[in-house]
Amino acid sequence: MDMDIQMHRGSYSGLGADVCVVVIGRNEGQRLIDCLNSLKNHRERTIYVDSASSDGSVEAAAKLCAEVLPLDMAIPFTAARARNAGFDAVMQRWPDTAFVQFLDGDCELDTRWIATATTFLVMRKDVALVFGDRRERHPDRTIFNAMCDREWEGPPGEVPACGGDILIRASALKDLGGYSNELIAGEEPELCVRLRERGWKIWRLPCEMTRHDADISRLSQWWRRSVRCGHAYAQVSHLHRKSPSRIWTRNFRRAVFWGGLVPLAAIFGTVLDPVGLALLLAYPLQILRLAFRTASKPGDRWIFATFDVLGKFPEMQGIAQFYVNRLINRQQRIIEYK
Repeated sequence: MDMDIQMHRGSYSGLGADVCVVVIGRNEGQRLIDCLNSLKNHRERTIYVDSASSDGSVEAAAKLCAEVLPLDMAIPFTAARARNAGFDAVMQRWPDTAFVQFLDGDCELDTRWIATATTFLVMRKDVALVFGDRRERHPDRTIFNAMCDREWEGPPGEVPACGGDILIRASALKDLGGYSNELIAGEEPELCVRLRERGWKIWRLPCEMTRHDADISRLSQWWRRSVRCGHAYAQVSHLHRKSPSRIWTRNFRRAVFWGGLVPLAAIFGTVLDPVGLALLLAYPLQILRLAFRTASKPGDRWIFATFDVLGKFPEMQGIAQFYVNRLINRQQRIIEYK
């Protein structure tokens, strides 16, 4: 029987004794407390890395995990830097660690996940990291949460990249020198590029992993999150522009085309002839095409398709920010949406 099917049915008990957990967060409030409480007996080998929270997160976390590590904010903060700091602290305190579970502070970990994930990595020596299903805690609360929930979906098996919540071999991460500190977003897929270049595989397991709380209730939050995505497309694809993986090249080109080239062509075309405005009809046609390709409920598919198209404009903004920053030699600060 296929190993993934066996694990999905709960046939494996798992290990987990040599697992440590790194949680990162900034002003997550009750979400962080829920996150740490979900770790149960793993809290004794958990390090929480805080990025200048002002909501009492440091004090609350100190009661719920082994160590709290506040980052020096004189150095620009990135999630990658926080993960690296947590990993370094884990390896200093528990050098025998074989696997590290990385977890965002707005997520709750499924109680069965670590046992399932460690068992898989013990059996599959060619796999560097695993992740499972990440679901939104309140997908019906706002359309933005629903879009995040859809974003987390994917088929199980070997995949090219992962998100922030993963269980990884400590040796593999150490050999690579950790995450890329300078990336303000997209550090996880970028790490996967380097892992695959070393011959490692990335695997998605068909089981529950985490519950995430995006807590996006306003259009402005969705816009900033999409700007961050666009910046990540530009920064990571530029970093690996010579790599055969061509990571995020298609995402980058789609954002540039729909968020930049089409509106510019319509504007300049209208200067020559008012019929140039007809180019803007490409947007409703694209929404129509995407709606019929989306496997969602009839009402949702039109909303998802519309936001998929609208999202190309903030993504283009993020791409433009990346190249402007490169031109003037300025470092981009993190783009927060909460």
